[in-house]
Amino acid sequence: MDIQKVGVIGAGQMGNGIAHVFALAGYDVEMTDISREALDAAVSLIASNLDRQVAREKISAEDREAALKRISTTMELPKLGSTDLVIEAATERESVKTAIFEDLVPHLKPNTILTSNTSSISITRLASRTDRPEKFMGFHFMNPVPIMQLVELIRGIATDEDTYQSCLSVVDRLGKTAASAEDFPAFIVNRILMPMINEAVYTLYEGVGSVKSIDSAMKLGTNHPMGPLELADFIGLDTCLAIMNVLHDGLADTKYRPCPLLTKYVEAGWLGRKAQRGFYDYRGDEPVPTR
Repeated sequence: MDIQKVGVIGAGQMGNGIAHVFALAGYDVEMTDISREALDAAVSLIASNLDRQVAREKISAEDREAALKRISTTMELPKLGSTDLVIEAATERESVKTAIFEDLVPHLKPNTILTSNTSSISITRLASRTDRPEKFMGFHFMNPVPIMQLVELIRGIATDEDTYQSCLSVVDRLGKTAASAEDFPAFIVNRILMPMINEAVYTLYEGVGSVKSIDSAMKLGTNHPMGPLELADFIGLDTCLAIMNVLHDGLADTKYRPCPLLTKYVEAGWLGRKAQRGFYDYRGDEPVPTR
């Protein structure tokens, strides 16, 4: 189908990045959130990030202005009913996502494609809670969205070919690359990445190395741009734990058991950068390892 207007649910870290790239690619974007402050902050951040792209000569000043004009915001979920494609980027909790879909579905056009940016939750199960499982799929962007080139496209058991091809065309228009994944827990990227991060936490938990030595070893020994514990802080330790639990519950394999130390950090509220503390303490001028 011809997709012109896109709805984005959630104005957080992922939602504002998704709105940014769609508006820059020429789509009209309607972004919604339950918080007016979150919506205002998202638009401000998008403007700032577009300014950075202009300064680096990635886009023109005219592109920036045109993109900002294409973005509108609302706190009323039903207003997304007129869109051709909806991307849900709310909190990574299944109960929240299904409640959103149940509220939104009665207002959608018959042909609107409904998608989720979930990083690990079953697309088939989410789709089953809507009136259009054949027009539902996973549309998983990487963080930070304007920079990362990959989009995982995940078909549920009922997703039809037209829906998949439409989303594939959208990814191409965004200037990104699609990787198609089957609907198994955590898909491709997080199925591989999260156990590595979890193993790094076990390595810390068992005293094999300190935070600094583990991250230095992986950066210098495997040429990773960021150490696994630093990356975990960037992603959010609560998100890492949630994905490990999805893997553990969904695949019933003990190799996916979340490290008790990861659980402890989340219980303490030390969730990484967004909480100013995780495997590093970010409250000073420089991040300091907490272990």
